[in-house]
Amino acid sequence: MACDIWLVPLVDLLVLSPDNPFAEDLAIYNGSLAAAGLPQLPVFPYMPGLSGDVEPVAAFDYESLHFLRRAYLLQLTGLDVTPVDELGGDYEQLLEMFEATAEQSHLVWHFDHAGAYVPLDFEIPVVDDALLATGGPLGSVQRLLKELEAVAAHIGIDYQLPPVPVRPVAPTTLEGPAYPPPGQDGPYARERHAWIGLYAAATRALAQGSMIVFA
Repeated sequence: MACDIWLVPLVDLLVLSPDNPFAEDLAIYNGSLAAAGLPQLPVFPYMPGLSGDVEPVAAFDYESLHFLRRAYLLQLTGLDVTPVDELGGDYEQLLEMFEATAEQSHLVWHFDHAGAYVPLDFEIPVVDDALLATGGPLGSVQRLLKELEAVAAHIGIDYQLPPVPVRPVAPTTLEGPAYPPPGQDGPYARERHAWIGLYAAATRALAQGSMIVFA
C-alpha cells in the first residue's frame, strides 16, 4: 500500500477562498489546536513563484514508513539501530514497551494514510476525538524535521546533503506501488525510501508556509 505526500499552501488565496476544498479540515485543525492551547494555523500572503499550488512532493509505501518509525524508536530509546528484512514482533514490542514515548513522536504517532503536519512548533502531537474521527493526530512540521534529522545518520543519510525525491508523475493508488519504489542500496533502503520523501516535504513546507497531507 502506498500514498503520495502533498503540500497544501496556507496562503490567503486558498485558505480564505469560499471554494477552499480544505476548509472543513482546517476548521477542525484550528479547533483542536485551540483546545490544546496552541495558536491557530498561520495564513501567509500569496507569493507568485513560491506558493499557491497544491502539489505532490513524493510517494512512499506504508511499510517503508513503519521501517523508518522502527529505526527512529530504536535510536530514541537508546537501543541499537539494526536492519531487518521484514517487520515483525520486535516492532510491535517497541510500540508496546515505549508507548508513552511513541505518543510524543511526531514521526511515529501519526496515521499512515490521513491527517496532516502543520507549520507550527508544538511539543507533542495534538490528538482529540475530532481529529481521530477525520484524519488522526496533528503533527508539527518543525518537530517532524528534527526527528528526521535525528535518525538520518543511523540509516546512512547525511541530512545536510539530502537526496532529492522523484516527484510522482501520476496519483499513486492505495493498492498500487510507490514510484519510484524503494531502492536496493543496502540494508536501510526501505527506511531511506520514506525518509527522503518526508524530509523533502518538511523542508519545503517550512520554506513556503504549507501543511503536509498524505493522499
